[in-house]
Amino acid sequence: MVRSAAYLFRERGYSGTGFRDVIAHSGAPRGSIYHHFPGGKAQLAEEAVRYAGEFLNAGILAATESGDAASAVDAFTSWWRQVLIRSGFRAGCPVVAVTVESHDDAPQLADAAAAAFARWQDTLATGLGNAGVPDDRASRLARLIVAAVEGATILCRAHRDVAPLDDVVAELKAMARSAAEEG
Repeated sequence: MVRSAAYLFRERGYSGTGFRDVIAHSGAPRGSIYHHFPGGKAQLAEEAVRYAGEFLNAGILAATESGDAASAVDAFTSWWRQVLIRSGFRAGCPVVAVTVESHDDAPQLADAAAAAFARWQDTLATGLGNAGVPDDRASRLARLIVAAVEGATILCRAHRDVAPLDDVVAELKAMARSAAEEG
């Protein structure tokens, strides 16, 4: 159910996804969603954000082990490119979807999103540091990578084209390589 919620949030957003949608997508029995998520939709969304955050972080971690600064950028972007194309530009980031729709009555959603973004940044910063980028620069560059890629993903959806992501990736990889060489 958590995986289905994350998937549906990518295309429909938090507000556009209901329990019925999650049940239909996951094939779970109707009563099970209320049993597993007594805190309601906010609890489900919080767990979906955590799941999505960890899923993507695992990919970043695996790719940054090579010690190449540009691979850290590729790790964060290649999956997004595939998601955009395969979904016909309907799917974006479930963490962003929940973030932009989080409300004061469910502050845990913004907290979960902030934790996911921070984890990605930390993993990217560590990978960049291992590639020779000085720690303070690696941290700033990691934040830029996350912000730029998330923004590019939104532009890709709007334009129904991967060109914004490709352009951002090219520039970020050049910056990462340069930062590693200077370090």
